[in-house]
Amino acid sequence: MFSILPREYSQYKDWNWAQFKPYVDDLVSRVITAENLVDWLTDWSDLSRILSEMYSRLWVATTVNTTDLEGKARYNAFLDDIYTPALSFQQQCKEKLLASGLEPEGMRVPLMHMRAEAEVYCEANLPLLAEELKLSSEYDEIIGAQTVTYAGNEYTVKQLEPFYLLPDRGVREQVWRLAAERQLADREKLNDLWTRLMTVRGQIAANAGMLDYRAYMWKVLHRYDYTPQDCYSFHAAIAQEVVPVMKRIRQRRQKQLGVEALRPWDETVDPLGRPPLKPYQTVQELVEKAAAIFHKVDPQLAEYFETMRRQGMLDVENRKGKAPGAYSTSYDMSRQSFIFENAVGLHDDVATLLHEAGHTFHSYESFHLPYHQQLTVGMEIAEVASMAMELLTTPYLPADQGGYYSTQDTARARIEHHESQLLFWPYMAVVDAFQHWAYENHALASLPENCDAMWSELWERYMVGVDYRGLEEHVRTGWQRKMHIFQVPFYYIEYGLAQLGAMQIWRNALSDQKGAVAAYRRALALGGTAPLPELYQAAQVKFAFDADTLGEMVRLVERVMADFEKVV
Repeated sequence: MFSILPREYSQYKDWNWAQFKPYVDDLVSRVITAENLVDWLTDWSDLSRILSEMYSRLWVATTVNTTDLEGKARYNAFLDDIYTPALSFQQQCKEKLLASGLEPEGMRVPLMHMRAEAEVYCEANLPLLAEELKLSSEYDEIIGAQTVTYAGNEYTVKQLEPFYLLPDRGVREQVWRLAAERQLADREKLNDLWTRLMTVRGQIAANAGMLDYRAYMWKVLHRYDYTPQDCYSFHAAIAQEVVPVMKRIRQRRQKQLGVEALRPWDETVDPLGRPPLKPYQTVQELVEKAAAIFHKVDPQLAEYFETMRRQGMLDVENRKGKAPGAYSTSYDMSRQSFIFENAVGLHDDVATLLHEAGHTFHSYESFHLPYHQQLTVGMEIAEVASMAMELLTTPYLPADQGGYYSTQDTARARIEHHESQLLFWPYMAVVDAFQHWAYENHALASLPENCDAMWSELWERYMVGVDYRGLEEHVRTGWQRKMHIFQVPFYYIEYGLAQLGAMQIWRNALSDQKGAVAAYRRALALGGTAPLPELYQAAQVKFAFDADTLGEMVRLVERVMADFEKVV
């Protein structure tokens, strides 16, 4: 039967569950033996790839155009008709494989995942998980509709970012306040959405027999290699090693700007009054120069990127109605990867494209693995793939290397990038600590006013050096503007841990670029077949939470920034 399973998306894109059912029934009814194990697992893998690709393509369609009602209807129809029974089918196959007592080659870690998922699986949660995804889509609709009119033109909130780089402080403040006012206008909508999400998530945890939603998500996210206490230790390390550096960076910026207090509209403008970095004129140039850089980093990685270009798998330009943020996703049956971002002409667009390309390289490097179940990787290593690529490409940012900048502008871009890396860790601690509090105190956190208060408290603790007097409501509602809190709960500590891993790869590259890239690729090629510490070890770095490792990387970044300060 599986010999006639469709392989092209065009062949199954309109299927309903009844059309999948014969394949499902065959897999569930087959008796697994040592002799047929590989064939059975291969068939399960192929069907899983199809279901995964179908979901990914339908979801992508809702993000590239949030106003596409037909696309939204198709996505919701998938959630209603296919998503829930597919979850049930996947669980039946997992339980069948676990019950067999057999362990196929390369499946040690995927089997660990299956055991964890079996602990929290609950049929009653299937419609709730589908409902959670629908609510998540509502968040995109609310944020995607946020536009303002300035100087007679309509802008998305994202499209206002270039104004924050202008030397005219009055313009920066005016635009910043305009955006903040528009965001606050959706406060009640987002409060209502949050309340509904918390109800659904609380019920999901209860149905699964978990102490709270955090305990549930710890299983779902396959976090065997660290605990909530490790997260708290990392927060403390950030407070010790990074927050004082953040204070120094912002004091220097305030002095360079010559202002009495550093305000939020002063955070990204060039402190010496230079015009904004202009890395590219067109999106085509943005993409072409990224391709040139990848050819310098590694020929095979470059070929992956060129394949995406040929296949039309890049959607990078910001436009009205497009969902916020950036991501990459894979189409697992087609062995393709897709990049989504919102480029508006800034250096951040370059960093984002390089970052998301790292994710796609991870997909391509692991597509060789025989089973779909081996492609599941923790974000703690997935974000190493992306963040390390931001750093491994830095030698090639100058125009004479195929990149975007003059020598001086390269130095500026590097300083901005490294500053943003350091400033990210305290923000990450705020987001992660907020989520731990929210799900340890589910009833309290279900009331948005309590979320406002906790976010404000955490902000004051970690985000030092910027004066928000008179803007307290903007600070208090900052949690509403963090997409991860609404859409991918607990997915944020990974960025902080991965940045620490990526910086260690970069440290290695400073003395051996070729060797560091080779180790990076070896780690990615393992996919999800090894535990996190082993994946980091394959990349020749340490999976760490401690202040000593963090402090070493912080001091390295400060030294490199000081060298670039001499150039500019």
